[in-house]
Amino acid sequence: MAFKKPSPLPGFGLSLGYTVFYLSLIVLIPLGALFLRVVTHMGWVEFWKLATTHRALMSYRLTFGASLVAALVNSVFGTLLAWVLTRYQFPGRRLLDALVDFPFALPTAVAGLTLADLFSKNGWLGRFLVPAGIHVAYASLGIIVALTFIGIPFIVRTLQPVLENLEREVEEAAATLGAGRLRTFCSVIVPTLFPALLTGFALSFARAIGEYGSVVFIAGNKPNESEITPLLIFLRLEEYDYTGAMAIAVVMLLFSFTLLIGINLLERWASRFQN
Repeated sequence: MAFKKPSPLPGFGLSLGYTVFYLSLIVLIPLGALFLRVVTHMGWVEFWKLATTHRALMSYRLTFGASLVAALVNSVFGTLLAWVLTRYQFPGRRLLDALVDFPFALPTAVAGLTLADLFSKNGWLGRFLVPAGIHVAYASLGIIVALTFIGIPFIVRTLQPVLENLEREVEEAAATLGAGRLRTFCSVIVPTLFPALLTGFALSFARAIGEYGSVVFIAGNKPNESEITPLLIFLRLEEYDYTGAMAIAVVMLLFSFTLLIGINLLERWASRFQN
């Protein structure tokens, strides 16, 4: 009679059961209930009609467009910031490194109010930008600024471990073979950083799509102009238009789920590339 070999980690069954139960209770059941309610209480024709109104389409365009621009900006300046924090020693480096995580700890509403006051007509920066014709507060540009603020840690924290583990001997070998600094950076460093940078970009983009608190205070929130999708869902609920809110929410849910799968595939590809 064959006996099952005991697991080196006792309690696996109980731990796995608790994990699945907790994840289902907190995540899967609420999201599944939303999707099921839309499927059972409205037809596909009605769903498509509610999810593709002109106002909804304009909010999708602004939300995804501003999130994309913010993620691209963070990819450039986040890479530069991660490089400086990893490669150089200077006074205040630890403080600057700690400030990178500040958007994680700061309530998003506080961030929105601070940015709106800073870039308003009488704000510290707004008093110089507004006369020059650059309107940040209560405009679409303010949305990009807010999304850039909340997304910068994802790029920096994703790139820092890769830069710290990057062997300096490889760069020295390239320099010994006659490669200049620019060629060494493009041929040695960039290919190593690219998978992690792509993952950080996807995380920053995904975070920006669902942002609400910091955006509503600095955006003008004008329909068809500066109204993001999360705000439109909230307004639909205030109008007791639950079907309209659920239809738009399902669109965001499907896109977020697709993006989550893409991020996991990118992380798997990045780990394989680095190994």
